[in-house]
Amino acid sequence: MSDRTSLHLWTADFHLANNVRSPYNRLSFGKFSSCLNIVTDNLKRKGHFTMIRQMVYFLLVSLLTLLLFSQDLLFSQDTEWRQLFNGKDLEGWDHIGPGEFVIEDGVLKSVGGMGLLWYTGEKFSNCVIRIVFTVEDNNVNSGVFIRIPEIPEDPWEVVNTGYEVQIDNGFRFDSDDYHVTGVLYSLTKGMAYPQKRPGEWNTMEITLDGPITIVHVNGKKVTHYAEGQPVPKERRWYEPVRGPRPESGYIGLQNHDEESTAYFKEVSVKPLPE
Repeated sequence: MSDRTSLHLWTADFHLANNVRSPYNRLSFGKFSSCLNIVTDNLKRKGHFTMIRQMVYFLLVSLLTLLLFSQDLLFSQDTEWRQLFNGKDLEGWDHIGPGEFVIEDGVLKSVGGMGLLWYTGEKFSNCVIRIVFTVEDNNVNSGVFIRIPEIPEDPWEVVNTGYEVQIDNGFRFDSDDYHVTGVLYSLTKGMAYPQKRPGEWNTMEITLDGPITIVHVNGKKVTHYAEGQPVPKERRWYEPVRGPRPESGYIGLQNHDEESTAYFKEVSVKPLPE
């Protein structure tokens, strides 16, 4: 086989690979078939498609295709969001402390407080947790708890043993950069302030990557914290005890008080890629 022929074959394989598989798109067999026909016609016109070369070429392409499709199938399965709230009832969840969560039109609504609605099914680590929420007004206080080490029995205990990813866009409570939506409550300083207006839905994604916690709100990074980083000293009695949290823990949603009404329409999770 000449160097020029080899070049055409390698170019053909590259064309197929780049047009069939993308980490951001699902498989397209129609697209693969179209690409294969184009490559085959090009090789025939250039006179590089003898019977032996044809057999070798299609064997190589078949193996390449099998590899690419299997990787894409695994990728799509591993990154699929798993819903923890079914939109109908509180199956898999339990509430502790004053107040409650009710379901209105398929959405969780916080009532009273201070309490915690926590997911009982498992602990979470090395994953991304997605929360879609909105608030009734700018003075609403709520939060998403992560890295809770043990089955919670008291909402104040959770404040001191897990981390609270803050939801608070107002001035009724603390109003500095360590008490805004997306920070680890009183521990980290906000890197951005992307919460939308009351009534508009926000998407919060909390990445648990070993000892690292990263929070994005509406696509903007608000927190990037690694265990052991310096944090401010406690300033008020109700701020959490400083100290390390576990890599794996339960999660929960906070209902803070009777004047804070928050709504949650999605709580989902997906594992981090290997």
